[in-house]
Order: sequence, then structure tokens, then C-alpha cells
Amino acid sequence: MSKPKGFEKPTGFRDYTPLVVTKLRTIERNVLECMERWGYRQIITPTIEYYDTVGVASSTSDRKLFKLLNSRGTTLVLRSDLTAPIARVVSSLLKDEELPLRLSYHANVFRSIEEEAGREAEFFQTGVELVGDDSPEADAEVVALAIASLQAAGVSSFKIAMGHMGFLNGLLEEVIPGQTVQQEQLKEGLLGRDYVGYRQSIEALNLEPKLKEQLEAILRLRGGKEVCTHAAELSSSNEAAKSIAHLCAVFEVLEAYGVSEHVLIDLTMIGDFSYYTGMTFEGYAAELGSPVCSGGRYDNLLQQFGRSLPATGFALKTNRIIDGVHGITIEEKKPVLIQYTSERRAEALTEAARLRSIGQNVVTFLLSGDGAEASGTKIGALTGNKPIQAERVITYGSENGGGR
Repeated sequence: MSKPKGFEKPTGFRDYTPLVVTKLRTIERNVLECMERWGYRQIITPTIEYYDTVGVASSTSDRKLFKLLNSRGTTLVLRSDLTAPIARVVSSLLKDEELPLRLSYHANVFRSIEEEAGREAEFFQTGVELVGDDSPEADAEVVALAIASLQAAGVSSFKIAMGHMGFLNGLLEEVIPGQTVQQEQLKEGLLGRDYVGYRQSIEALNLEPKLKEQLEAILRLRGGKEVCTHAAELSSSNEAAKSIAHLCAVFEVLEAYGVSEHVLIDLTMIGDFSYYTGMTFEGYAAELGSPVCSGGRYDNLLQQFGRSLPATGFALKTNRIIDGVHGITIEEKKPVLIQYTSERRAEALTEAARLRSIGQNVVTFLLSGDGAEASGTKIGALTGNKPIQAERVITYGSENGGGR
């Protein structure tokens, strides 16, 4: 294997140029401020966790985890999501905090990928966890906050697709009871949006027409609140009925928030983590086919850390928003340029310090001995560099009579 060139980096990782970082930090700041206004406090967890605790609890498959060994031979992992680490903290450091807990975060996560173009192994997530409340109000709160967060991030056109794991589990157990492998095959088809494969899996079951129709009817359960009525008629399962009642209650709360226009009920939609137990949702921007946010209820996860609490939350896929949502434009703030001759250096640098102390960005430049200065709001590089774009120019030098 040839040695990498000095400018190469591992597949799936990227460099963030100043303009992209400005965009990332602006989205991060705006979204976290939005979450704070909803009562969510920011939390930071380690980049590295133990494989046997957080690594296992994350539900990320082993082949997608970055593993390493410490000096004692213990297996560690780079965090693959934030939900499992926060569950660990809630069950330990925050065990005496009053419930419900509202926590927010912005951090990078790592998932190993096959070496193919366009896939990222490190990316950023901004999200929340609401712990200790199993009500429809809590689920509706995180969906409504996801909508507000997308808007704070600058995403103007999007839809939230909302489903429920319990409905699908109840229906499958009613139609093909005990057939775990076949149930998982059907779920895989829905998860991958492979509806052709889903129908083929149904055909392979050799069901009677009525049961076959029940499974195929799931593909038509997408739309507004009327979907709740159609779904209730489709299954007599107790679990399915309770799930639909919960989902309908969530939608009614979203109507009260005034955001239901952004939401559609889609019972083909299931979460991509096995720890989801109830309502799940994904957000899609108009110009992207893949979700820009996802979330849902995970009432069993905290049990793995010794604390049985219901929880729900979501994460924005910040990288997809930065790279794929074209309506987001963030203009870099131009600095004030202070140029000076060596004789006026002290005055110039004192003024630069004063302006920085009141929040202005300042760039300084030493003029050449002949007193050459900038033209307009650009300073030409005496060394051949690209001119500096400046909001305004202040000159300290003999050419302007000793003033500014």
C-alpha cells in the first residue's frame, strides 16, 4: 500500500474551510439559542466512550463503529450518536435532577462507512432529549421544536413525516404472529423505502387475500389526520389501536402549536435505530431526498444504564443542511482594516484593540516605507496576495497629514 500524500485525508472525513465553518457555527448558534428558548440546557459528552456500555447501547451496528484500545486493552469507541451518551449521563450525574429533563447538544459523531464517494464518516448533529415524560404533549413538543430548529437553521421548505413503531409491530403480530424473521424482512423493506421488495416479501408469505391486503394497505397510510381513522380500521390489535390513539393525540397538540401544516402522518416510516419504541419522525427539505432531521421515542434505552425512564428527542443532520439546502446563505462579516506606517504603529494598534473590545473585527496592515495605502475598501497585497475585503479602512500615516 502506497504512503498517503501530505495533503490526503482518510475517506469519509473532510476539511472545513473558513466560509463553511462560518455557516456551521451560525447554524449551531441559531439552533442552540432556539432550543434554549424552549427550556433546553446544553450538555457535552466525551468523544470516546466504552464499547461495552455506550457502544452497545447506541444500536449502531458493530461494522459502523470506530473501535480502539486503551493502554489496558479495553475496547473504546468513537461516539456514533449522542442519545446513548446522554442516557448514560442522565442515569448517573443527573440522577437527582428534577424531571422532566430537557437537554440539548451540538457535536460531531463518527460512523464507519464503506469507501465510496459522498459518504461521511464524521458529521455534526444538533439535537435535544426530553427525558421523564411519556405523554403525547412531550412527543409533540420535540416535533414542534424540530420544526422551529429547522427554521432557525435557515431551512424554509420542509415536511415532517411522523409514524409509530407500535402500530407496525401490532399489525405484524396480528397478521403473521410469531414470525420474527418475516416481520424483520418487512420492516427492512419499509426502512429502506423499498416498496417493491416489501410487496415481494408479502407475496412470499402466501397469505390469504384479507391478510395480504392488510399488509399492503400500510403503503397507503400517508396523509393528514384522516390517516388515524383509516389505520384504526385496518387493525384490531390492541397495541396498534393504542399507538394510533397516541399518534392522533400528538397531531392534535401540533395543531394547537400551529405547525401541523408541516407534518404528515406516514405509517410506512420507521426509525433506523432499534431503540425506538413509539412515535418516530423524519424531516425532509424540499431539495433533498434524504432526511435533514430525525427522532422519536425510546422508552427502553435508559434501562440499559440502570434507570427506567421514558424519553424522546431528535437530531438535526447539520452537515446535510450545510451542503444540501441551497437557500441558506450566510455572509461573512467584513473586518475593519487599519493600515499604518511604522511611525504610527502604537496609535494604530491601540485603536485596533479598542474596536475589538466593542465587538468589531479588525485586520491590521503595515504600510511600506513609501506610505502606500489601500484604495477604497481593498488593500492590495504589496507581496502579491489577494486584496483584503474590508468594511472600512482607517489609515495612520504621514500621507494623510498625520491623522486618520
